[in-house]
Amino acid sequence: MNANQHFMALFPGQGAQHVGMGRELCENFTEAREAFEEASDAVHRDLKKLCFEGPDSDLVLTENTQPCLLTTSVAAFRVAAKQLGFAPSVVAGHSLGEYSALVAAGALPLSTAARWVHERGAAMQKAVPAGQGSMAAVMGGDEWIDALCAKATESARLKRAGATDHEVAYSVEPIVQPANFNAPGQIVIAGSVDAVAEAVALIKTDPEFGGGKAIPLNVSAPFHCRLMAPARDRMATLFADARPQERPKQLACPYVPNRTAVMTREPGVVLELLVEQVDHPVLWKQSFAGLLEKGFETGIEFGPGKVLAGLAKRIAQPLGKPASISGMGDLAGLKALEALWK
Repeated sequence: MNANQHFMALFPGQGAQHVGMGRELCENFTEAREAFEEASDAVHRDLKKLCFEGPDSDLVLTENTQPCLLTTSVAAFRVAAKQLGFAPSVVAGHSLGEYSALVAAGALPLSTAARWVHERGAAMQKAVPAGQGSMAAVMGGDEWIDALCAKATESARLKRAGATDHEVAYSVEPIVQPANFNAPGQIVIAGSVDAVAEAVALIKTDPEFGGGKAIPLNVSAPFHCRLMAPARDRMATLFADARPQERPKQLACPYVPNRTAVMTREPGVVLELLVEQVDHPVLWKQSFAGLLEKGFETGIEFGPGKVLAGLAKRIAQPLGKPASISGMGDLAGLKALEALWK
């Protein structure tokens, strides 16, 4: 390993999961099996069965997805740490992945994080009734995303005001906001189903948003927007009741919170930032760009898929910065990491 090379440990968020994730590592490494056992005991669910066998209809339920993805990512990290002595210079995670990053940095026990994300998933699902919220991926909206959301919100508000009694009755306010700043030209919006639909329509018809494209997403709730306020309140209560042994400890390395995109090692801010993360946008583009500017060029994505690796290329290219992100979710990934790390 180049002693001057700074390694990032990156952790994906919801959407990266798939049936079968983590199986290969558990079949080969005690540390992976122990991670699944610890997390399963904490949430009183057989996470190995959910991850390895599914069915997908159960795995994609938010309250299941979050502890399953957390555990798979942490298991992969622990295998790399134990087998290769891997120790990152900084950790960062996308949305749910922020919890994985904090476990990897030693700030939270896996058992505590698993219980909290299980509660987080359930609270986020309950925050907005089914069919009342949605999300969409917007391509090419960096300059006008705020204007788009404001115009779509106002349009949805006016249409509701003029609706007749027999039309759709909404239980949430008409609003759409940026939810994930993933990469240049790739922003996810979230909000009430009618306001998101208005935003999608405006991109197609309004010259002000010319050159953009919107793709509705198949999600169960509008994450990371103001409609998640009930889930935020639930997490605030959960953290306030945390026992001393559950509260964040000193981090082994810095981490980058989604809420601020500013690297820190201060354990005292962790829970507050995790609360705010629930109903505020994920600043992933800003987070990764900041790491590149600080000279972090090499990263390992711990967990299933290569979502963050793909985003890294899109973030690095406009900055003219090098970025090499490898995946570590199976034995092939471990061998690639060994060649890189050793």
